[in-house]
Amino acid sequence: MTSPLTTPASPSSTVRWTPRLWGTLLVLCAAMFLDALDVSMVGVALPSIGSDLGLSTSTLQWIVSGYILGYGGLLLLGGRTADLLGRRQVFLIALGVFALASLLGGLVDSGPLLIASRFIKGLSAAFTAPAGLSIITTTFPEGPLRNRALSIYTTCAATGFSMGLVLSGLLTEASWRLTMLLPAPIALIALVAGLKLLPRSEREKDHNGYDVPGAILGTASMLLLVFTVVQAPEVGWASARTLLSFLAVAALLTVFVLVERRSAGPLIRLGVLRSGSQIRAQLGAMAFFGSYVGFQFLATLYMQSLLGWSALHTALAFLPAGALVAVSSTKVGAIVDRFGTQRLIAGGFALMVLGYALFLRVDLDPVYASVILPSMLLIGAACALVFPSLNIQATNGVDDHEQGMVSGLLNTSVQVGGALFLAVVTAVVTAGAPADPTPQAVLDSYRPGFMVAAGIALAGLLISLTGLRTRRPQASVVVARSTQATSQEAERVAVGD
Repeated sequence: MTSPLTTPASPSSTVRWTPRLWGTLLVLCAAMFLDALDVSMVGVALPSIGSDLGLSTSTLQWIVSGYILGYGGLLLLGGRTADLLGRRQVFLIALGVFALASLLGGLVDSGPLLIASRFIKGLSAAFTAPAGLSIITTTFPEGPLRNRALSIYTTCAATGFSMGLVLSGLLTEASWRLTMLLPAPIALIALVAGLKLLPRSEREKDHNGYDVPGAILGTASMLLLVFTVVQAPEVGWASARTLLSFLAVAALLTVFVLVERRSAGPLIRLGVLRSGSQIRAQLGAMAFFGSYVGFQFLATLYMQSLLGWSALHTALAFLPAGALVAVSSTKVGAIVDRFGTQRLIAGGFALMVLGYALFLRVDLDPVYASVILPSMLLIGAACALVFPSLNIQATNGVDDHEQGMVSGLLNTSVQVGGALFLAVVTAVVTAGAPADPTPQAVLDSYRPGFMVAAGIALAGLLISLTGLRTRRPQASVVVARSTQATSQEAERVAVGD
């Protein structure tokens, strides 16, 4: 197999991407696009699903929560599995399962089967996400090439999420089943292309066995944590069930850490978390996604419940943020090369805080262009800077055989942060619900929730600022390599060495 990169005669020239390399990246981007698309599309379709299948509100919640539970609960296992069993194999098998689950979800006629299909889709995404990210980080050498690839890759998540909002509004008008079926053909096309394009990778050698106890404990603790957070707003944060569940999570995580410290081949090598940049990336991912999910949840309620906007109208209101991310995808890598990840993360969080603060100006008769649009553009710019930079920072300086592990850890931070902080924002709004639900009173009850979302983003900003106190590591900007070495490394990865 030939190298996916071509090297010009001049050593000072930029390494070019071959069509095969572009094809590899597009396959991986398709999977990331589908993950985000699937999350955003189902929300608008829930009322139609409930009416058609006769489901209660609590049952409808599990159509969303089932996906989150499978995704967030199994990411750690998915990332390490990709390292041990081969990234290409794990990615393609999980993508095939995702396609079948999408087909099942569009054909079922009962709530439990639909929830089961959603859980399976989340489970498969828990394997495709870290495997896809680790394929990128082991195919593209660290430095400008990887930074550019990751900026394009992470942009697909925002693009998929934004398009999902619009497509769901259109497809639900015909049938909610179309929102479930749409990902299936896209996944199948990506699967066929992946069989031809994805570079082969060998299983990790000399991995000192499989950490079965760690896998069981890690998966159980993440599943229970996500389940507890999802259910807490309904059963009560101070209820005995919630408190006992959190206590059980703490106990499982404590045992998990003890097992990992003594395991010869741990599911997570705890030494990775001794790096300050790695910790900042993980905490930043939690704050970034958690604040955005909380904001979007409340902003959607505000637009649809208080302003009376349609689902499609609401989706179009969010579209400028996603469009800005998509347009900037090819530029972010170069910005990272120049300024480094930590500065971009801090700058992005500052824009996010400002965008949330400006949104507090909304009233019951807003002028979109002057009140809502500025916030959307600032939030879009923040997403364009922060999300790619977090992925680059988390994976830089990590050995190839641990890329899947770190990718799974980062995605776990994203999902747990989203589930946890959305529950917190929901709890704050619920606690302040007015006895007399006039439109103005309801809007006033939303404002503390928007302030909490801004506070979470502010915490992310403060965390990122701690990384500016130290000298910016060279690996997070541009890694100086000769074009010959770059080509040789790409050749080695492409042939599965």
